[in-house]
Order: sequence, then structure tokens, then C-alpha cells
Amino acid sequence: MYRFFWILLVSSMCFSQTSKEKAETFIEKKEFKKAQSELLLFLKTNPKDIDAIELLGDAYGHQKKWDDAISQYQYLSQNHPKNANYQYKYGGALGMKALSISKIKALGIIGDVKEAFLKAAELDPKHIDARWALVELYVSLPGIIGGSTSKALDYAQELEKLSKVDGYLAKGYVYEYDDEPKLAEKYYRLAIKVGGSITCFEKLTSFYEGQNQPDKAISNLEAAQQKHQRNAMHYQIGKVSADYNIQLDKGEKCLKAYLSHHSAKDGVPKAWAYYRLAQIYKHRGHKTEALKWINKAISGLPEIEVFKKEKTVISKL
Repeated sequence: MYRFFWILLVSSMCFSQTSKEKAETFIEKKEFKKAQSELLLFLKTNPKDIDAIELLGDAYGHQKKWDDAISQYQYLSQNHPKNANYQYKYGGALGMKALSISKIKALGIIGDVKEAFLKAAELDPKHIDARWALVELYVSLPGIIGGSTSKALDYAQELEKLSKVDGYLAKGYVYEYDDEPKLAEKYYRLAIKVGGSITCFEKLTSFYEGQNQPDKAISNLEAAQQKHQRNAMHYQIGKVSADYNIQLDKGEKCLKAYLSHHSAKDGVPKAWAYYRLAQIYKHRGHKTEALKWINKAISGLPEIEVFKKEKTVISKL
């Protein structure tokens, strides 16, 4: 009899472990609803398994079910108040909810968002994500409810001590937001110099586009392509070319290179490259070619409204 119960217990543990592992696999595959189902099933028999609770919060968060995610992270942060990551995730879920509701309602939870991020940063002096969150929070909030460029820069300085790349990117972000373009460009360039990651190039490219400097944006993307040899950079160059009606030959060449080397890891579907090619031919006044590419875009992603609007514009050429 005892042997029977022991086998039953071991079988139950193995099933539970497998169920949690399945959920992790589903999350890796971005099948968040399946992960949610597995975790809810697992937690029925293991209601205090903190790893499963965190994973369930993650699954909810990926589905933008902010109230459900908040519930999981709040439980973890309250029952494990010295865990910086739980505080950070709780603040993040609250912050995302704040962005999804009216500004008046959001005011009621901003204090909790800030408190959670501050606590995470205090608990873990090396928590990079918490400091990034505080940089973004202090930059985006109006001064009347706690926004502060100087505090944002303080946390950017802390980031620099932990990671020069993150520190320079954060300072660039703060100065860009504070309408100090020369300082923003300086720090974005420093980030590229010390790190050279795709993120650094993307930040500087985005900055140049915001400053209406598309030629510099394209030069930056070309440098990124030469350094990292990523096909996705071909699309980005074509996008800037199409958006700003500049260097159209280069834009066309890059988009066609993107299409010929396209794979799932590139991220942007082929239909968007077709759309950008249609824009380029529209700029040249080549109606037939423009219609050919926009029709391919619509065929690939028929639900995208901007493709249909572009076809209407092209049809009137």
C-alpha cells in the first residue's frame, strides 16, 4: 500500500514538472495562451510554486492581460518583498496598464509604478532593467507628477557604471527627450563606439529620423549592415529611403536584397518590403510598377489598411 502511494506521488510530481516545462517551451515559441493553460492546470495542485506563478504572469503579460499579470506579480512581490525582479515585474505590469487606460485613471497608479521600480533598484544595485525603467519613467512623466530630467540622468549615470553601452544609450534618450539633439547624438555615437550593438545603431537611426536627417539615418544603417551583416538592415535602409523619398536607387537595391535573403528571423514580413518598393516606384512616378508591388503587399497581408490607402494614392497617379 505504501509503495502504491509513493508511486502515485512520484508520478504526480513528474506530471507537474512536465506541465511546467511545457509552459516554458510554449513561452519560448510565443504560444502564450497554451502556456497559460498549462500553468493554470499546474497551479491547481501546486498553488504556491513561485516559478510557475512568475511564468503565468509572463504569459499574461505577453497577451497584454495586464490585470491578470499584475495579480501574479503582486502576489510574488508581497510574499517575497526582497526579490528585486518581482518588484520590477510588478511595476512593469502596472506601468503597461497605465499606458492602456485614460490619463486620469493612470494617475492613480503611477505612484505604485514608481515605488516598485525604486524598490527593485534599491534591492539590487546591479539591476539594469529597473534603472532603465526609472530613466523612462522620470523622462516621460510631467514635472507636476514627479517627472524629472535630473533624476533620469542620475539613473542613466548609475547605468553607465554598470554598463557603458546602457549608460550612453540612456543619456542619449534623456537628452533627445529634453530637446538637446547635439548631446543626444554624442551619447548615441559613444554607445556605438563602445558597444556597437544593433540596438545602438537602431537608437541613432531613430534619432536621425526624428531629427528629419534621413541621409544620416541611411549612412548609420549602412555602417550597421557592414558591421553586423544582418539582412534586417537592408529593410531599414529601404524603409528610410521610401519614407523620405531619398536615395531611391539604394533603397530599391536594399529592399530587393532583403527579399532575396529573407528568412523568419528577419522579423519584418515580405509584404512590408513590397509596400516600400511600391512607395519608391510611386515617388518615381512609375504607376504600373508601383501597382504591381502594392498588390503583392495586399495579397501577402490583406488586413493592413495602410497598404489599401497606398494603393488608392498610386491609382490616382
